[in-house]
Amino acid sequence: MFTRYPQLNQEVDMSMFLFGSRQTGKSTILRHQFPDAVFIDLLDSELRMRFQRRPSLLYEMLRDKDSETVVVIDEIPEVPELLNEVHRLISERGLRFVLCGSSARKLKRKGYNTLGGRAYPSYFYPLVSAEIPDFDLDRALQHGMLPTHYLAKNPNRLLSAYVDVYLREEIREEALVRNLGSFQRFLEVAALTDGEIVNYSNIAAECGVSAQTIKGYFGILEDTLVGYMIPAYTKMMKRRLVQAPRFYFFDVGLACHLLHRKSLMRGTPEYGHAFEHFIIQELIAYIGYNHKEDKLSYWRTHTGVEVDAIIGDARIAIEIKSAEEIQKRHLKGLKSFGDDYPQSRRILVSLDRINRKEDGIELIYVHDFLAELWRGGII
Repeated sequence: MFTRYPQLNQEVDMSMFLFGSRQTGKSTILRHQFPDAVFIDLLDSELRMRFQRRPSLLYEMLRDKDSETVVVIDEIPEVPELLNEVHRLISERGLRFVLCGSSARKLKRKGYNTLGGRAYPSYFYPLVSAEIPDFDLDRALQHGMLPTHYLAKNPNRLLSAYVDVYLREEIREEALVRNLGSFQRFLEVAALTDGEIVNYSNIAAECGVSAQTIKGYFGILEDTLVGYMIPAYTKMMKRRLVQAPRFYFFDVGLACHLLHRKSLMRGTPEYGHAFEHFIIQELIAYIGYNHKEDKLSYWRTHTGVEVDAIIGDARIAIEIKSAEEIQKRHLKGLKSFGDDYPQSRRILVSLDRINRKEDGIELIYVHDFLAELWRGGII
Protein backbone atom coordinates (compact mmCIF):
# COMPACT_ATOMS: atom_id res chain seq x y z
CA MET A 1 0.00 0.00 0.00
CA PHE A 2 1.25 3.49 -0.81
CA THR A 3 1.61 5.95 2.06
CA ARG A 4 -0.46 8.83 0.82
CA TYR A 5 0.69 12.41 1.37
CA PRO A 6 -2.39 14.12 2.86
CA GLN A 7 -3.09 13.49 6.54
CA LEU A 8 -6.83 13.92 6.40
CA ASN A 9 -7.31 12.64 9.95
CA GLN A 10 -5.31 15.63 11.20
CA GLU A 11 -7.41 18.11 9.26
CA VAL A 12 -10.89 17.18 10.43
CA ASP A 13 -11.50 19.86 13.04
CA MET A 14 -14.78 20.38 11.18
CA SER A 15 -16.65 18.49 8.47
CA MET A 16 -15.27 18.25 4.94
CA PHE A 17 -16.27 17.33 1.42
CA LEU A 18 -13.52 15.21 -0.13
CA PHE A 19 -13.67 15.24 -3.93
CA GLY A 20 -11.40 13.37 -6.30
CA SER A 21 -11.53 11.54 -9.60
CA ARG A 22 -12.48 7.89 -9.71
CA GLN A 23 -9.83 5.34 -8.68
CA THR A 24 -7.50 7.88 -7.07
CA GLY A 25 -7.79 5.90 -3.81
CA LYS A 26 -10.23 8.03 -1.78
CA SER A 27 -12.00 5.10 -0.12
CA THR A 28 -8.72 3.37 0.73
CA ILE A 29 -7.18 6.38 2.45
CA LEU A 30 -10.38 7.12 4.36
CA ARG A 31 -10.56 3.57 5.74
CA HIS A 32 -6.86 3.69 6.61
CA GLN A 33 -6.81 7.12 8.26
CA PHE A 34 -10.20 6.88 9.99
CA PRO A 35 -10.26 3.29 11.31
CA ASP A 36 -12.62 4.19 14.18
CA ALA A 37 -15.07 6.26 12.15
CA VAL A 38 -18.61 5.25 11.34
CA PHE A 39 -18.24 4.29 7.67
CA ILE A 40 -21.23 4.37 5.32
CA ASP A 41 -20.57 3.10 1.79
CA LEU A 42 -23.27 4.22 -0.65
CA LEU A 43 -21.87 1.96 -3.33
CA ASP A 44 -23.58 -0.81 -1.34
CA SER A 45 -26.75 -1.01 -3.41
CA GLU A 46 -29.00 -2.29 -0.60
CA LEU A 47 -27.85 0.41 1.80
CA ARG A 48 -28.13 3.08 -0.89
CA MET A 49 -31.72 2.12 -1.71
CA ARG A 50 -32.75 2.19 1.95
CA PHE A 51 -31.36 5.69 2.41
CA GLN A 52 -32.97 6.81 -0.85
CA ARG A 53 -36.36 5.61 0.36
CA ARG A 54 -35.97 7.19 3.81
CA PRO A 55 -33.08 9.64 4.31
CA SER A 56 -34.13 10.22 7.93
CA LEU A 57 -32.68 6.78 8.73
CA LEU A 58 -29.29 8.49 8.88
CA TYR A 59 -30.42 10.75 11.71
CA GLU A 60 -31.96 7.83 13.58
CA MET A 61 -28.75 5.83 13.13
CA LEU A 62 -26.41 8.56 14.42
CA ARG A 63 -28.37 10.78 16.82
CA ASP A 64 -27.07 8.95 19.93
CA LYS A 65 -23.40 9.13 18.91
CA ASP A 66 -21.00 11.16 21.03
CA SER A 67 -20.23 14.71 20.02
CA GLU A 68 -17.32 14.95 17.55
CA THR A 69 -17.81 11.37 16.34
CA VAL A 70 -16.39 11.15 12.83
CA VAL A 71 -18.72 9.77 10.16
CA VAL A 72 -17.44 8.93 6.68
CA ILE A 73 -20.04 8.77 3.90
CA ASP A 74 -18.50 7.40 0.72
CA GLU A 75 -20.08 8.51 -2.58
CA ILE A 76 -22.45 11.06 -1.04
CA PRO A 77 -23.57 12.26 -4.53
CA GLU A 78 -25.36 8.90 -4.88
CA VAL A 79 -27.88 9.97 -2.22
CA PRO A 80 -27.57 13.75 -1.93
CA GLU A 81 -30.86 13.90 0.00
CA LEU A 82 -28.84 12.74 3.02
CA LEU A 83 -27.21 16.16 3.22
CA ASN A 84 -30.23 17.60 5.03
CA GLU A 85 -29.78 14.94 7.73
CA VAL A 86 -26.03 15.60 7.81
CA HIS A 87 -26.77 19.29 8.32
CA ARG A 88 -29.07 18.46 11.22
CA LEU A 89 -26.57 16.09 12.86
CA ILE A 90 -23.76 18.67 12.62
CA SER A 91 -25.95 21.43 14.08
CA GLU A 92 -27.69 19.43 16.81
CA ARG A 93 -25.20 16.71 17.75
CA GLY A 94 -21.80 18.17 16.82
CA LEU A 95 -20.85 15.20 14.65
CA ARG A 96 -18.05 15.62 12.11
CA PHE A 97 -18.51 14.26 8.60
CA VAL A 98 -16.16 13.37 5.78
CA LEU A 99 -18.35 13.38 2.67
CA CYS A 100 -16.64 11.72 -0.25
CA GLY A 101 -17.41 11.74 -3.98
CA SER A 102 -15.94 11.88 -7.46
CA SER A 103 -17.66 15.15 -8.35
CA ALA A 104 -19.57 18.04 -6.84
CA ARG A 105 -21.51 18.43 -10.09
CA LYS A 106 -24.51 16.37 -9.00
CA LEU A 107 -24.85 18.45 -5.85
CA LYS A 108 -24.47 21.81 -7.60
CA ARG A 109 -26.65 20.97 -10.59
CA LYS A 110 -29.71 20.01 -8.56
CA GLY A 111 -29.24 22.60 -5.85
CA TYR A 112 -28.80 20.17 -2.97
CA ASN A 113 -27.83 21.30 0.52
CA THR A 114 -24.08 21.95 0.59
CA LEU A 115 -24.15 22.64 4.34
CA GLY A 116 -23.76 26.42 4.22
CA GLY A 117 -20.09 26.59 5.17
CA ARG A 118 -20.28 23.81 7.78
CA ALA A 119 -18.03 21.62 5.62
CA TYR A 120 -15.03 22.82 3.65
CA PRO A 121 -14.06 21.34 0.27
CA SER A 122 -10.86 19.32 -0.03
CA TYR A 123 -9.47 17.51 -3.06
CA PHE A 124 -7.72 14.21 -3.60
CA TYR A 125 -5.38 13.53 -6.50
CA PRO A 126 -3.69 10.60 -8.22
CA LEU A 127 -0.44 9.37 -6.70
CA VAL A 128 2.41 11.83 -6.47
CA SER A 129 6.11 11.04 -6.75
CA ALA A 130 6.73 11.46 -3.01
CA GLU A 131 4.29 8.64 -2.23
CA ILE A 132 6.06 6.01 -4.34
CA PRO A 133 9.20 4.20 -3.12
CA ASP A 134 11.70 3.82 -5.98
CA PHE A 135 9.61 6.17 -8.12
CA ASP A 136 9.92 5.38 -11.85
CA LEU A 137 9.49 8.53 -13.95
CA ASP A 138 9.11 6.76 -17.30
CA ARG A 139 6.49 4.40 -15.86
CA ALA A 140 4.58 7.39 -14.48
CA LEU A 141 4.62 9.19 -17.83
CA GLN A 142 3.41 6.13 -19.73
CA HIS A 143 1.00 4.53 -17.25
CA GLY A 144 -0.16 7.55 -15.30
CA MET A 145 -0.46 7.92 -11.54
CA LEU A 146 -3.72 6.22 -10.64
CA PRO A 147 -2.56 3.52 -8.18
CA THR A 148 -3.73 0.45 -10.12
CA HIS A 149 -2.55 1.92 -13.44
CA TYR A 150 0.93 2.82 -12.18
CA LEU A 151 1.44 -0.72 -10.90
CA ALA A 152 0.01 -2.48 -13.97
CA LYS A 153 2.32 -4.20 -16.45
CA ASN A 154 -0.03 -3.20 -19.24
CA PRO A 155 -2.52 -0.49 -18.23
CA ASN A 156 -4.24 -0.14 -21.62
CA ARG A 157 -7.23 -2.29 -20.67
CA LEU A 158 -7.59 -0.48 -17.38
CA LEU A 159 -7.46 2.89 -19.11
CA SER A 160 -10.02 1.79 -21.73
CA ALA A 161 -12.33 0.62 -18.96
CA TYR A 162 -11.77 3.89 -17.09
CA VAL A 163 -12.89 5.97 -20.07
CA ASP A 164 -15.87 3.67 -20.62
CA VAL A 165 -16.98 3.90 -16.99
CA TYR A 166 -16.58 7.68 -17.03
CA LEU A 167 -18.71 8.01 -20.15
CA ARG A 168 -21.34 5.61 -18.88
CA GLU A 169 -21.63 6.67 -15.24
CA GLU A 170 -20.70 10.34 -15.20
CA ILE A 171 -22.05 11.37 -18.58
CA ARG A 172 -24.82 9.06 -19.80
CA GLU A 173 -26.49 8.38 -16.45
CA GLU A 174 -26.55 12.07 -15.57
CA ALA A 175 -27.75 13.03 -19.06
CA LEU A 176 -25.09 15.73 -19.15
CA VAL A 177 -24.88 15.69 -22.95
CA ARG A 178 -27.46 14.95 -25.62
CA ASN A 179 -25.05 13.27 -28.00
CA LEU A 180 -22.63 10.90 -26.29
CA GLY A 181 -20.90 10.21 -29.61
CA SER A 182 -19.95 13.85 -30.08
CA PHE A 183 -18.69 13.98 -26.49
CA GLN A 184 -16.52 10.92 -27.06
CA ARG A 185 -15.09 12.58 -30.17
CA PHE A 186 -14.51 15.70 -28.08
CA LEU A 187 -12.46 13.67 -25.56
CA GLU A 188 -10.15 12.53 -28.37
CA VAL A 189 -9.75 16.06 -29.75
CA ALA A 190 -9.29 17.48 -26.24
CA ALA A 191 -6.41 15.02 -25.80
CA LEU A 192 -4.73 16.53 -28.85
CA THR A 193 -4.86 19.91 -27.15
CA ASP A 194 -3.67 18.57 -23.76
CA GLY A 195 -1.19 21.13 -22.46
CA GLU A 196 -2.01 23.51 -25.29
CA ILE A 197 -3.91 26.80 -25.45
CA VAL A 198 -7.62 26.14 -25.80
CA ASN A 199 -9.26 27.36 -29.02
CA TYR A 200 -12.96 26.57 -28.69
CA SER A 201 -13.76 27.37 -32.32
CA ASN A 202 -11.11 25.04 -33.73
CA ILE A 203 -12.17 22.18 -31.47
CA ALA A 204 -15.82 22.80 -32.34
CA ALA A 205 -15.01 22.50 -36.04
CA GLU A 206 -13.24 19.17 -35.41
CA CYS A 207 -16.19 17.82 -33.44
CA GLY A 208 -18.99 19.20 -35.59
CA VAL A 209 -20.69 21.10 -32.76
CA SER A 210 -20.83 24.74 -31.68
CA ALA A 211 -18.09 26.54 -29.77
CA GLN A 212 -20.57 27.08 -26.93
CA THR A 213 -21.13 23.32 -26.74
CA ILE A 214 -17.37 22.78 -26.53
CA LYS A 215 -17.16 25.27 -23.65
CA GLY A 216 -19.87 23.24 -21.94
CA TYR A 217 -17.96 20.01 -22.54
CA PHE A 218 -14.81 21.45 -20.98
CA GLY A 219 -16.96 22.56 -18.06
CA ILE A 220 -18.09 18.96 -17.59
CA LEU A 221 -14.47 17.77 -17.52
CA GLU A 222 -13.64 20.36 -14.87
CA ASP A 223 -16.73 19.70 -12.76
CA THR A 224 -16.16 15.95 -12.80
CA LEU A 225 -12.45 16.52 -11.98
CA VAL A 226 -11.25 14.85 -15.17
CA GLY A 227 -9.39 17.96 -16.33
CA TYR A 228 -8.07 21.37 -15.34
CA MET A 229 -8.00 24.74 -17.02
CA ILE A 230 -4.77 26.61 -16.28
CA PRO A 231 -5.28 30.36 -16.81
CA ALA A 232 -2.82 32.68 -18.49
CA TYR A 233 -0.85 35.05 -16.29
CA THR A 234 -1.63 38.58 -17.47
CA LYS A 235 -0.99 40.89 -14.51
CA MET A 236 1.29 43.92 -14.95
CA MET A 237 1.70 43.41 -18.67
CA LYS A 238 4.73 45.04 -20.30
CA ARG A 239 4.03 43.32 -23.57
CA ARG A 240 1.04 41.81 -25.33
CA LEU A 241 0.20 38.44 -23.77
CA VAL A 242 -1.95 35.47 -24.69
CA GLN A 243 -4.98 35.32 -22.38
CA ALA A 244 -6.69 32.02 -23.30
CA PRO A 245 -6.35 29.13 -20.82
CA ARG A 246 -4.51 25.85 -21.25
CA PHE A 247 -6.14 22.50 -20.59
CA TYR A 248 -4.68 19.38 -18.94
CA PHE A 249 -6.34 16.06 -18.17
CA PHE A 250 -6.11 15.18 -14.49
CA ASP A 251 -3.72 12.29 -15.17
CA VAL A 252 -0.95 12.02 -17.75
CA GLY A 253 -1.73 8.33 -18.35
CA LEU A 254 -5.27 9.16 -19.43
CA ALA A 255 -3.95 11.71 -21.93
CA CYS A 256 -1.45 9.18 -23.31
CA HIS A 257 -4.20 6.59 -23.68
CA LEU A 258 -6.53 8.96 -25.54
CA LEU A 259 -3.62 9.96 -27.79
CA HIS A 260 -2.70 6.30 -28.44
CA ARG A 261 0.85 6.83 -27.15
CA LYS A 262 1.79 3.20 -26.59
CA SER A 263 5.54 3.54 -26.01
CA LEU A 264 7.03 6.87 -25.03
CA MET A 265 10.67 7.33 -26.01
CA ARG A 266 13.00 9.93 -24.51
CA GLY A 267 14.03 12.59 -26.98
CA THR A 268 10.67 12.62 -28.80
CA PRO A 269 8.10 15.45 -28.77
CA GLU A 270 5.55 13.00 -27.30
CA TYR A 271 7.82 12.30 -24.36
CA GLY A 272 8.36 16.03 -23.87
CA HIS A 273 4.61 16.68 -23.76
CA ALA A 274 4.06 13.90 -21.23
CA PHE A 275 6.98 15.16 -19.13
CA GLU A 276 5.52 18.67 -19.01
CA HIS A 277 2.07 17.31 -18.17
CA PHE A 278 3.45 15.24 -15.31
CA ILE A 279 5.26 18.18 -13.68
CA ILE A 280 2.11 20.32 -13.97
CA GLN A 281 0.17 17.43 -12.37
CA GLU A 282 2.61 17.37 -9.45
CA LEU A 283 2.36 21.15 -8.99
CA ILE A 284 -1.45 21.02 -8.97
CA ALA A 285 -1.42 18.28 -6.34
CA TYR A 286 1.15 20.03 -4.14
CA ILE A 287 -0.77 23.31 -4.19
CA GLY A 288 -4.06 21.50 -3.55
CA TYR A 289 -2.84 19.34 -0.68
CA ASN A 290 -1.09 22.20 1.07
CA HIS A 291 -3.97 24.64 0.65
CA LYS A 292 -1.64 27.18 -0.87
CA GLU A 293 -3.12 30.53 -1.81
CA ASP A 294 -0.70 30.78 -4.73
CA LYS A 295 -2.48 30.17 -8.02
CA LEU A 296 -0.98 28.22 -10.90
CA SER A 297 -0.92 29.89 -14.33
CA TYR A 298 1.25 30.02 -17.45
CA TRP A 299 2.81 32.92 -19.38
CA ARG A 300 3.01 33.37 -23.13
CA THR A 301 3.58 36.40 -25.34
CA HIS A 302 1.95 36.88 -28.72
CA THR A 303 5.37 36.31 -30.28
CA GLY A 304 5.43 32.77 -28.82
CA VAL A 305 7.82 33.23 -25.90
CA GLU A 306 6.46 31.30 -22.94
CA VAL A 307 6.97 29.84 -19.47
CA ASP A 308 5.07 26.69 -18.54
CA ALA A 309 4.16 27.43 -14.92
CA ILE A 310 3.83 30.66 -12.94
CA ILE A 311 3.22 30.37 -9.20
CA GLY A 312 1.34 33.18 -7.51
CA ASP A 313 1.86 36.80 -8.50
CA ALA A 314 4.98 36.08 -10.60
CA ARG A 315 6.68 34.80 -7.43
CA ILE A 316 8.05 31.68 -9.12
CA ALA A 317 8.42 30.83 -12.81
CA ILE A 318 9.04 27.21 -13.85
CA GLU A 319 9.99 26.04 -17.33
CA ILE A 320 9.76 22.30 -18.06
CA LYS A 321 12.08 20.65 -20.59
CA SER A 322 12.69 16.94 -21.14
CA ALA A 323 16.17 17.61 -22.56
CA GLU A 324 19.05 15.67 -21.03
CA GLU A 325 21.48 18.52 -21.71
CA ILE A 326 20.18 22.06 -21.21
CA GLN A 327 21.46 24.65 -23.65
CA LYS A 328 21.16 28.44 -23.85
CA ARG A 329 18.13 28.27 -26.16
CA HIS A 330 16.14 26.45 -23.48
CA LEU A 331 16.44 29.50 -21.20
CA LYS A 332 14.78 31.96 -23.60
CA GLY A 333 11.35 32.01 -21.94
CA LEU A 334 12.67 32.39 -18.41
CA LYS A 335 15.06 35.15 -19.47
CA SER A 336 12.22 37.11 -21.05
CA PHE A 337 10.06 36.57 -18.00
CA GLY A 338 12.89 37.79 -15.79
CA ASP A 339 13.12 40.99 -17.84
CA ASP A 340 9.47 41.74 -17.00
CA TYR A 341 9.43 40.31 -13.46
CA PRO A 342 13.01 40.63 -12.12
CA GLN A 343 12.07 39.68 -8.54
CA SER A 344 10.79 36.24 -9.56
CA ARG A 345 12.53 32.99 -8.72
CA ARG A 346 13.16 31.21 -12.02
CA ILE A 347 13.60 27.46 -12.31
CA LEU A 348 14.15 25.14 -15.25
CA VAL A 349 13.35 21.49 -14.45
CA SER A 350 14.72 18.89 -16.84
CA LEU A 351 16.45 15.53 -17.31
CA ASP A 352 19.85 17.25 -17.14
CA ARG A 353 21.58 15.68 -14.12
CA ILE A 354 23.92 18.62 -13.44
CA ASN A 355 22.26 21.16 -11.13
CA ARG A 356 23.61 24.67 -11.59
CA LYS A 357 22.66 28.30 -12.04
CA GLU A 358 22.88 30.24 -15.30
CA ASP A 359 21.91 33.90 -15.76
CA GLY A 360 20.02 33.82 -12.46
CA ILE A 361 18.05 30.72 -13.51
CA GLU A 362 18.18 27.57 -11.38
CA LEU A 363 18.64 24.41 -13.46
CA ILE A 364 17.36 21.45 -11.41
CA TYR A 365 17.35 17.75 -12.29
CA VAL A 366 13.79 16.43 -12.26
CA HIS A 367 14.19 13.98 -9.36
CA ASP A 368 15.88 16.64 -7.25
CA PHE A 369 13.11 19.07 -8.17
CA LEU A 370 10.39 16.62 -7.14
CA ALA A 371 12.10 15.84 -3.83
CA GLU A 372 12.50 19.55 -3.07
CA LEU A 373 8.91 20.29 -4.10
CA TRP A 374 7.44 17.79 -1.63
CA ARG A 375 9.83 18.96 1.10
CA GLY A 376 8.32 22.42 0.67
CA GLY A 377 11.41 24.01 -0.87
CA ILE A 378 9.94 25.09 -4.20
CA ILE A 379 6.58 26.71 -3.46
